[in-house]
Amino acid sequence: MRSPRRLSAAVGLVLAVLLAGCAGPMLPGVGTGTIVPSVPASASASTLPAPEPEPTDLVAARKAAGIADCPPSSKAPAVAGGLPDITLECLGGDTTVRLAGLRGPMLINLWAQWCEPCRAESAHLAAFATSQSKVAVLGIDYSDPQPALAIEFAKLTSMTYPHLADEEHTLKGPLGVVGIPYTLLIDADGKIVAKHPGQFVSLENVQQWVAQGLGE
Repeated sequence: MRSPRRLSAAVGLVLAVLLAGCAGPMLPGVGTGTIVPSVPASASASTLPAPEPEPTDLVAARKAAGIADCPPSSKAPAVAGGLPDITLECLGGDTTVRLAGLRGPMLINLWAQWCEPCRAESAHLAAFATSQSKVAVLGIDYSDPQPALAIEFAKLTSMTYPHLADEEHTLKGPLGVVGIPYTLLIDADGKIVAKHPGQFVSLENVQQWVAQGLGE
């Protein structure tokens, strides 16, 4: 028979081995429901992703970027062939706009800061917005989880016309959006008179498309 002292030592050795095994990496899907990525020991706070700004900070950033406030929401009735009766937040989250109440002439461009064709056409849309006053321009930051970057990009490209936000891509079904950029032209009665899936390649391209859509 083993002595109590030897038995206690043996038990201690077994426990030490078991605990050492538990301290190793878990198999995927075992243990916690979420696997948190490890941060290298050499990483500093400055290398970690910055937290998403609060809505009030986004509004301040939008205003500092010189981006215009969104148009006032209207209770005008929805029209056949017009925009869906969906309400979206202004980029930054301080106000909302009911799309069905919008009236033109108005160019509405769906874009995102991560979209390369959207970036490529941004200068043409910015030039169109500032080169005339007959047709209003409204952007919709679409399916974009980083509104702070959208505001920064709009500032850098002089897209200072108003922008709404559709992070959850609620317009996908009602407007048949299969990709961005995607541009709509609204007439004075609120009807969609032209759709432009894809990128504009020049200011003249935008001008000709608008003129044709409005029958000019």
